Amino acid sequence: MRHLRSAVAATAGLSMIALAACSGDSGDAGDSEGTVTLQMVESLTNPDRTTLIRGLLDDFEAENPGVEVELVSPPTEQADQTIQQMLQSGSGVDVLEVRDITVGPFANNGWLYDLSGDLESWDGWDALTDNARAVAEGDGESYFLPYGFYGLSLFYRTDLVAEAGFDGPPSSWEDLLEQASAIQDPSSNTYGYAFRGGQNANSNVVAAIEAYVIDGLDTENAFLMEDGSTIFAAPEAQDALETYFALFEEASPPSAVSWGYPEMVEGFNNGSTAFLLQDPEVIATIQGSDTLSEDQWGTAPLLVGPTGRAAQPLAVAGWGVTEFSEHHEEAVALVQFLASEGPGTEFAQANSLVPPIASASDDPFYSEGPWTSYVTMTENPDTYVNVTQPRDVSWWTEWIQKSDQEIQSVLLGEMTHEELLTSWDEFWTEKYAAE
Repeated sequence: MRHLRSAVAATAGLSMIALAACSGDSGDAGDSEGTVTLQMVESLTNPDRTTLIRGLLDDFEAENPGVEVELVSPPTEQADQTIQQMLQSGSGVDVLEVRDITVGPFANNGWLYDLSGDLESWDGWDALTDNARAVAEGDGESYFLPYGFYGLSLFYRTDLVAEAGFDGPPSSWEDLLEQASAIQDPSSNTYGYAFRGGQNANSNVVAAIEAYVIDGLDTENAFLMEDGSTIFAAPEAQDALETYFALFEEASPPSAVSWGYPEMVEGFNNGSTAFLLQDPEVIATIQGSDTLSEDQWGTAPLLVGPTGRAAQPLAVAGWGVTEFSEHHEEAVALVQFLASEGPGTEFAQANSLVPPIASASDDPFYSEGPWTSYVTMTENPDTYVNVTQPRDVSWWTEWIQKSDQEIQSVLLGEMTHEELLTSWDEFWTEKYAAE
C-alpha cells in the first residue's frame, strides 16, 4: 500500500485547511509551543488495522506541523462500551469511529458534531461515490464521513466443497445447509459452518429472514414488509429460522454457541470450518492465512431465499468528531484527510471494504479474485437487492442486546423459534407505535 501512501500529499494535501490554531493561541491540549493534541479512538480494532491507521495519522501530522494525534485502540469486543463511557465523560475524545449501529445513539445523546457546514467547502466531496455522499449527508446533519461499506458474502473452502461432491459453492440457504452438513466431520475436526452464536448473532439471523421474505420486503426499512408489518411476523420467517438454526445443530462446532466475529473468522482461517458468512474486510485476513493457500478458498454471493433473491444491507462506518472537542477545526481536518482520495483508497483496500472513493472502482484490486462475488452482486441488483436496515433508530443498541440474548436462549433450548419471532415482532411493533 506504500504506492498509495506516496500519493497522499498530492491528493489529500490539496484539501487541507490552514490550521490557524496550531500557532499556539488555542492549543490548550499541547506543549508550550502550542502543539494541538487530538485523541482518536477506533472500535473495530485489530493489529494490522491499527498499524495502518497509525501510518495514516503520521502522514497527517507530517502535513500539519503542530498537530499530534494519539490513537486509542480498545479490544473489539469491549470497544463500543469503552467508547460510550469515554463519550459520557464529555471530554478526552476528538475523533472517533462511528458506525451505522452507533450513529443513532451517539447523535441522540448529543455527542457528535455536525459536519454539514464544514463539508460545503471541502474539495474532496466530488471524489466520493454517490453512496458515500448520501451517507455523509444523512438526514440533513452530517455526523461522519464513511471510510467504506460492508456487504455480506459467503467465504467457502473450494477443496472441501469439491471433495464432498459438489460442483460449486452454495447459492441459497438451503444449499448451504446441505453442503455444510455433508462436509461436517467432527472426528477430523472439520465442521461445515462458522456459526455466529455470540455477539451480534442477530445480524446473520436477520439476513436469513430477509432472504426468505424479500418479495414483500420494504427495501427502505428492511425490518418491515410493504404492508407495514414486521418481517418477524411473516410466515416465511419461520421457515428461515428452521433452516438457519439447523446450521448450528447439524453443521457447526458446539463451541460456536458463543462465537462472535473473531472466533468465526478464526474458525475459517485456521481451516476448521468450510463456510463463513462475513463482510469483505475478512478477505485481507484470509489472504494472510498461514493455513489456507490461495487455491483452497474463495467467495460467493450472498445466499438467496426460496424465490431466488437476497436482501443485501450495505453496512457503513467512518470517522466523526465529538461535539465536546476543543479542537473542532483540527479534528474536522483529520476526518477530511482520512476520507480523501489517497488515504481513503488505501484504507479501503487494506481492510477489504467497498470503497467510498469513486476512482477506486477502476483498480484491478476490486475486479479480480475474492472481490468478484461483490462485482456479481453489483451487476445483478434484481437478485441481490440493496436494502436499508433501521440501524439509526435510538433503540438499536437495545435491540442488539435483546436479540443476541434471545438467540442464546434458542440455542440453549430455552426458547422456541415461534417465541423468538413473537418477541421480536412485538418489540419492533411497539417501538414504532410509540414513535
